[in-house]
Amino acid sequence: MRLPSWLAQHLAALRALLVLTVLLGLAYPLALVAVGRIPGLDGRADGSLVTVDGRTVGSSLIGQSFTDADGDPVPRYFQSRPSAAGYDPTATAASNLGPESVVDTLAADPAGSTPSLLTQVCARSKAVGELDGVDGRRPYCTPDGVGAVLAVFRADGLTGRITRVVSVNQVAPATPFVPTWQGVPVEAARPGHDYVAEGGVVTPVRGDAPAEPAVPADAVTASGSGLDPHISPAYAEIQVARVARERAADPGAVRRLVREHTAGRTLGFLGEPAVNVLDLNLALDREFPPR
Repeated sequence: MRLPSWLAQHLAALRALLVLTVLLGLAYPLALVAVGRIPGLDGRADGSLVTVDGRTVGSSLIGQSFTDADGDPVPRYFQSRPSAAGYDPTATAASNLGPESVVDTLAADPAGSTPSLLTQVCARSKAVGELDGVDGRRPYCTPDGVGAVLAVFRADGLTGRITRVVSVNQVAPATPFVPTWQGVPVEAARPGHDYVAEGGVVTPVRGDAPAEPAVPADAVTASGSGLDPHISPAYAEIQVARVARERAADPGAVRRLVREHTAGRTLGFLGEPAVNVLDLNLALDREFPPR
């Protein structure tokens, strides 16, 4: 007996569903699990975990912090790249802030304030400079580590004489990074004010910082995933003196370990050389144990 066409179509769809479920829902995942159990691949399948004396200390693929209980950098260790995800592999994320993020959102309670990308970069550069004894200045940053940005008010909106100038990222009673702007005294900002909405023209000020900052870009910006385990050789280099001093080691020996844990470009031309921070710090602990 010939089945009705609608029933035949439904049975064909059901057979296709069953076949694809077996192939893609069972056979394919089980095959991948089996491949992941092959000797030599099983470690990578489990997350490339790194163990020391039987204790898991991290992953060679996931960045982590080297800070104390208060969140301050531990001086004897190389520090990682900043993370917008807090180094949490379950919350991988970027800040989603772009180059136009230069004005902070200031609340009466500092905990409720939201720093712009520019201020985050300025604060990180200042902190790295102080930690590693290098020049932490950057263009468009104030000496106190926030974005050097003014809201300039004019009599006729975008034109006319300047009537008021506010350093939008410096909260009173802070001293503005410039006392005057084109002859007009500069004010510190007050929390809760949106000076851009009030008619101020956003005006970043470059300042006298060097064009090539001593603190490299990867020391002050997070990666897209927030989990990058690597830093640039340039960032590692400015940390060598501090780490060697804290471990009473020869800086040349520390540089040797940095070189040994620096990976070159993929296939010789893709990407940039990078230093795996966890592997480097473990090598330091083996060769120059903490005192």
